[in-house]
Amino acid sequence: MIEVVASMARGPVFLAGELMECLITFTNPMSHLSTSASSEMLAWASAQIHCQFHASESRVALPAQGNKQDVQAESDTVLIPSRGERGQCVLDTPPKILFCDLRLDPGESKTYSYSELVPIDGPPSFRGQAVKYVYKLTIGCQRVNSPIKLLRVPLRVLVLQGMPEPPFTPDEEVSPSNPFLEEEEGSRRDARPLERALDMLMVNTSRRCPHMFNITNMRGKVAKFCIFKTVYRLGEDIIGTFNFSEGDIPCLQYSVSLQSEEEIQEQYQRRPGQPVSVTGHGRHLESCLHTASSHFSLPIPLNVTPGFSTDMVTLRWRLHFEFVTAREPMEPPTVLQNQSEVTIWAGAEHVDVDTFSWNLPIKVLPTNPALASYVSQFTGTNSINI
Repeated sequence: MIEVVASMARGPVFLAGELMECLITFTNPMSHLSTSASSEMLAWASAQIHCQFHASESRVALPAQGNKQDVQAESDTVLIPSRGERGQCVLDTPPKILFCDLRLDPGESKTYSYSELVPIDGPPSFRGQAVKYVYKLTIGCQRVNSPIKLLRVPLRVLVLQGMPEPPFTPDEEVSPSNPFLEEEEGSRRDARPLERALDMLMVNTSRRCPHMFNITNMRGKVAKFCIFKTVYRLGEDIIGTFNFSEGDIPCLQYSVSLQSEEEIQEQYQRRPGQPVSVTGHGRHLESCLHTASSHFSLPIPLNVTPGFSTDMVTLRWRLHFEFVTAREPMEPPTVLQNQSEVTIWAGAEHVDVDTFSWNLPIKVLPTNPALASYVSQFTGTNSINI
């Protein structure tokens, strides 16, 4: 028996275009003191990344695949990384051979390093209501005259889409330089793609430009709303403020929800005019009658998928507002300055109300993969005995 352990030291989350590194250890667990101990042999081992696509048949109409069938796919001695997986393999990297003819004595182990650039032309990891994209690192091993054994390590891929063009040339520095540190000439220009992408991400999500909105319904103005920016990273807090003192209509209650919209492209919709799938990721609810101002803070979870678009599906983000307003003016309780007794104010038992909603589109971009790894459901380590 040989134990195979694959471990991603940096974590299981990567940015598209980043170099993924994985250490793969092969061990003969038998003790050399055992009378039945013997050397173990492996003919070869290889590794590659692949992405599986799965769609809900009730929501997505996939094009016919035809009756093409690979005869070799039925053989257990042919390496097919997606063997036994649900859905279709929409992306895979070329396999890399780790070794050929490996011999392990009792108690001996050998470690091999696998590195590969995460493809930049693929979709991000996504588990939606209609569509799923799942990435895995697959390691194939085979003994002589034996079937191939596959070890799969799930990973998460973040893709940077929808970022505005930078307001500077590529030769300029993205992040501020430290005048107290010596830098070799051209070091910024030769920075790794991951560092440049993270710097660009920080620049675009750090800009603050207050956006003001007048909230009105058919009866008049309800409030003024202010949000400081509309582009966020995973893990950031969305903060907004309401000013009800400028409103003409009393607002009894408001709620703000962070929602994602999953829309199947028209040519792949199962039914014409198919509705968009909406998923909630957080909600703030507050009563605000006779309140001059209020604010909310909604955190963006680190484990959700940033906005993206493929030829199959588009994922967008929005803030969904709901307001409950009174139809008639409601006078606030009056308290005299020299009044010594305690005054109790009771709300009205019956109030005629109107309700209305509003959607504000926002952009959600990735974050540092190392930060997202802390909350990942994947461990970045997996093992198998062959």
